[in-house]
Amino acid sequence: MAKKDYYKILGVSKDAKADDIKKAYRKLARKYHPDVNPNDKAAEDKFKEVQEAYDILSDEKKRKTFDRFGYYHDNLDADSPYASGASGGAGSPGFDFSGFSWDSGSTSSSSGSSFRDIFSDLFGGGGGSAGARPAPEPPRAMPKKGRDIEIPLALSFEEAFTGLTTNITVERSEQCSRCNGAGDTGGPVVQCTTCKGTGQVMKTGGRLQFSQECTDCGGTGRRRTPCSLCNGKGTTPKTEQVKIKIPAGVDTGSRVRVPKKGHGGRMGAEPGDLFILTNVGKHPFLTRKGDNVYVTVPISVSEAALGSRIEVPTVEGKAQLKIPPGTESGQKFRLRERGFPSLRNPKLRGDQFVEVKITLPRVISEETKEVLRQFEKLNPENPRKVMGLE
Repeated sequence: MAKKDYYKILGVSKDAKADDIKKAYRKLARKYHPDVNPNDKAAEDKFKEVQEAYDILSDEKKRKTFDRFGYYHDNLDADSPYASGASGGAGSPGFDFSGFSWDSGSTSSSSGSSFRDIFSDLFGGGGGSAGARPAPEPPRAMPKKGRDIEIPLALSFEEAFTGLTTNITVERSEQCSRCNGAGDTGGPVVQCTTCKGTGQVMKTGGRLQFSQECTDCGGTGRRRTPCSLCNGKGTTPKTEQVKIKIPAGVDTGSRVRVPKKGHGGRMGAEPGDLFILTNVGKHPFLTRKGDNVYVTVPISVSEAALGSRIEVPTVEGKAQLKIPPGTESGQKFRLRERGFPSLRNPKLRGDQFVEVKITLPRVISEETKEVLRQFEKLNPENPRKVMGLE
């Protein structure tokens, strides 16, 4: 049996306390975890070695056995009356065989097992056949980053333009303070209540039913006693007021990230993130496309013909726009940097585009009609002929 120095693997001294062993394990588990080192066989092997070392040294009885004999086996007990402090070889336990008979199975009056029985117990799994294997250990919790949270937030058109700082209520979880995200406190191994000890759970997909490996016990059917505070989940619920800052320039569908305000991680891993999904309301006059803003404004015939200065709505209030003489209906004018701030570069802003529509007066008096007739005589231009339609 190849011997391993579990203290050396975890980088702790032989008189290290349980807390020091746990701290060393967490540090190494995070460093060599497969999620952190994908497709790295060396890191994966190191992670398994660290896991094995912690499994032995975190258990008081297993650690005592390892300290006495220099290695550990499930059926090797440091407190057994058959164990001896003397070693037949470096790090291997010694036995006194004087009172045992190999063939007859009889022993001296001071012992209740034969030479064959002891080796059967030692290597065969507690009195079973020599080829039997000990029951698998329940899986230990691994460091796992917390899940992200997404929350929708409704904003007005103006709030999306200026930005917003506010507090929102978030229903999230945090790492269990009692078991530090492990889901158990290192207690005795019990039957898994999820799969009733079978290692399999039934799943339904449409009309089909099928079994799959129980995730709570890793298919072993056994697990350590769940933590009483988190019921084995490794996290506990928490309601928190989180301050969020929505930057100027967001639009419907923008995702604003709040780091580490998602669900809590396990075994020292980082929490997930909180993402705010913005939904921007409509403006009664303005329309947004990207960082630019668009508006349609009516003007009178005289304003279009003679020119004028008019007020137009913008997201920041009213602005003056110069209408040159001879303006046509549908003509567009640009107000530079009157649009939304850019999310990528807050120093940059979009523009606002104003489209004018010429409208006729609703009621035309006889006097107005006469003026128009005189205007037509003085300006006998046919716009359709100019366009080549006649």
